[in-house]
Amino acid sequence: MTEHPLVALARLTIATYLNEGRVIPPPKEPTPEMRAKAGVFVSLHRYNALRGCIGTFVPTTENVAKEIIQNAVSASTDDPRFPPMTAEELNDLEISVDVLSAPEPIKSVADLDAKRFGVIVKAGPRRGLLLPDLEGVDTPEQQIEICRQKGGIGKNEPADLFRFEVKRYH
Repeated sequence: MTEHPLVALARLTIATYLNEGRVIPPPKEPTPEMRAKAGVFVSLHRYNALRGCIGTFVPTTENVAKEIIQNAVSASTDDPRFPPMTAEELNDLEISVDVLSAPEPIKSVADLDAKRFGVIVKAGPRRGLLLPDLEGVDTPEQQIEICRQKGGIGKNEPADLFRFEVKRYH
């Protein structure tokens, strides 16, 4: 099975960075998806276990290609939950790229669906984000609880809720 061009870009980025220590430039002929401007998450799994996941919920560069390159390097080397990856891990690496819609404020948990929407919980400068459709996360309440933990936001502390959708590429 051929990888989607967004996933192939993430894989090439990680392989080049781990093997040569350099960051690749964006493709000279980017696909239409790569030219768009959006937040992007790069998720890495090895043997069905999370190995790294870093992203941007709003765009921080001029296009998706540059977001992928930036976040692929970070997911493989800077996720604080894991040691930096080694080149030996590349053969067993499963990569997914999520391109996010703009976050929209919501009024209540009733506006969420754990399979369809990702969630951002924000209290002042603290925020926690969770992508949608994750294994073992079946309800919006679970999403919000995880977001609060990630953001260091107390269970009963007032917070704003946002939702977003993703296009997930494998």
